[in-house]
Amino acid sequence: MAMTAHNPTIFDTIPPHNYLGLLGENTPKKVVNFLNLSTNEVSKAMGVSQKSVRYDEKMPRELAERLQEIAIICELVAGYFNGDVQKTTLWFQVKNPALGGISPRDMIRFGRYQKLEKFVQNALAGNVA
Repeated sequence: MAMTAHNPTIFDTIPPHNYLGLLGENTPKKVVNFLNLSTNEVSKAMGVSQKSVRYDEKMPRELAERLQEIAIICELVAGYFNGDVQKTTLWFQVKNPALGGISPRDMIRFGRYQKLEKFVQNALAGNVA
C-alpha cells in the first residue's frame, strides 16, 4: 500500500533539514544556546545535578540524549516554518494557548519536553487544530 504525503510515517520523527544547525557537532550546547537556557534550568529540566551539566566528552549520556531529542523538536518546528529562524525562535518563546498558556521553552524548562514532542508530532501530522 502506497503512502500519501499527508500520512505520517515512522520517518516523521527526524527533521528533513537542519535549518537551525542544531544537529551534528556539539548539539547539546547549540540547543542550550538556541533556547537560552541557564545551567540551573538545564539541571532542573533534565533532572541532573548542576555539577553534571557540561557539554564535553564527560557529559552524562542521558543529558546528551535528552538534548538531542530537544534538538529534533526544534528542527521539526523550524521545518514547519520553512526554516525561518526568527519565527521558530519566537514560537518557542511565546505563550501558547494550546499548551496551557505556557511557552514551549517553558515546557522544556519544566522538564515537559516529552509532552511538547508529542504535541509537535501530532500537530505536524495534522491531528491537532
